[in-house]
Amino acid sequence: MSVSGTALTAAPSAKHRIEALDALRGLAVIGIALMNVIAFAMPANAYLNPRVWGGTDVLETTLWALGFVFVEDKFRALFAMMFGAGVAILLGKDVPHPLRSHYARMAVLLAIGLAHAVLLANNDVLRIYAVCGLLLPIAARWPTRRLLWAAVLLLAGQLAVSGWFAWGWLHYWYQYASGMPVDLAARDMAERTYGGHPDTIAYSLAQGAESFAGRLARRLSDLPMQGRFIVASMPSALAAMLLGMALWRSGLLAGKWDAARARRLARNCALASLPVLLALAAWDILSGFDAIVTAANAIVISAPFDVVLGAGYAALAMALFGGALKDRAITRRLAAVGRLALTNYLATSLVFAAMFASWGLGLFGEVSRGPILLLALVPIALMLAWSPMWLARFRQGPAEWAWRSLAGLRALPFRRRET
Repeated sequence: MSVSGTALTAAPSAKHRIEALDALRGLAVIGIALMNVIAFAMPANAYLNPRVWGGTDVLETTLWALGFVFVEDKFRALFAMMFGAGVAILLGKDVPHPLRSHYARMAVLLAIGLAHAVLLANNDVLRIYAVCGLLLPIAARWPTRRLLWAAVLLLAGQLAVSGWFAWGWLHYWYQYASGMPVDLAARDMAERTYGGHPDTIAYSLAQGAESFAGRLARRLSDLPMQGRFIVASMPSALAAMLLGMALWRSGLLAGKWDAARARRLARNCALASLPVLLALAAWDILSGFDAIVTAANAIVISAPFDVVLGAGYAALAMALFGGALKDRAITRRLAAVGRLALTNYLATSLVFAAMFASWGLGLFGEVSRGPILLLALVPIALMLAWSPMWLARFRQGPAEWAWRSLAGLRALPFRRRET
């Protein structure tokens, strides 16, 4: 993947909003909803492994494969890229005390993320973004090439460290699959951790049926686990953010590339990632979704290729939103969703909780993968409908307003002036 050549060493101007970039951010929020619905609706391990909860027919396997190859962690990486680009934009503005403002925003974002994780979504990404955001000012003035190399080294380091452990598990799986004598206790542990062990499913179903007060108490007692989750997720998230900063600094996310150049980058990213992701999906299926193989592929091996494909999505979207779809209604609507990205991200969790939690409709564990993905269209349709109407009356979303007002310790203007 190359974005150098005519790459700029200083961030492009960001005095006016870039509609294509806002639309790309909106697309990222929508893509995240397509996978988050699984986390809200099914036992935890079903997110990685369709055999954990149903998933035995061709349709369910196909839907899982499409999600694994094209959606899972790609849009989360894309969202992280947009976060990195946003930090680069803010730190590049000529304002008093930019670092003080940035760190204040990260502190408030961490509080929002922790509240979101405890109250609604234990897979919240805002906590990770806030902690990674503390490190981003170090790279704020790095040239494009250094940002790219830093992202590559982070991904390579994560793959090397995680792969060391994954290799041992896969070697064990090979011995088991080949009929060699192995310690079956290790396989039982893998099934409990990543597969569909009856005890694991029963525990997940009990969590899905707990009351709001019960869930709140459990998650508050698991706060140390949140720290471990943040640390484990940081390398890939930080790599995606640095890549987003590089794509902004190169001019791609600023809308300064011509469509042909952006499409070439999208094609190269697809060629570098899709064959590997398709092969990993095939391996999962051929292994019968063995817990070891599926977890190693989803958590470890696919990670760098998810980020690369996410960059390809960014390039293709910028080519479309800044080219063939420029000034179109769909681009304007997606841009509105993107301008309310934080509000829409949090609101999606509220909608999913209302559908699947015990204090809502209680559909947790009651719906198969196909209908679940259809239900994911509900918050997507809502954010596409309400975002333009909200921005016609207000300057920003309620969550964005609260975030910036709390960080600045003053209430910012909220309503648009009447004309």
